Amino acid sequence: MVMDLSGLMSRYSSIVGFAIALPMTIATYYQSFKARQEVRQAREGAPQSLNCLEFVSGDGSCINLVPLETLHSLPREGDVVLLPGHGVGAQGGFLPGAYLVGTVEHIYTHVETKGSRPQEARLTKAVAQVTSLNPDLSV
Repeated sequence: MVMDLSGLMSRYSSIVGFAIALPMTIATYYQSFKARQEVRQAREGAPQSLNCLEFVSGDGSCINLVPLETLHSLPREGDVVLLPGHGVGAQGGFLPGAYLVGTVEHIYTHVETKGSRPQEARLTKAVAQVTSLNPDLSV
């Protein structure tokens, strides 16, 4: 009787253990997969400004982002660019208008895709520091 009871308990406990362990193993694998993806994205740069030309003001605030694939050339120091800014009035921080390009920084990352050349790098972001040429409209 004792032998039958222990055999029955061991059979059911192994089934219950498997039913609990299998979903936990799948969930752990999924979480580690998501963590690896997040780390890879963090290494490649900020997702929102990736592959963009970022126009920043003197204090480091972003005025506009322009995707690199839409540009035929990058601005150079001394160029005047017309930017849409992001708002007019009290809610907007930067007015639309003319901005003078002070410096342009190019940020490259190492290419690790299959079939890439040795020591290959790719332009992933450009940052242009600009100053406003707009007149001050304070009333």
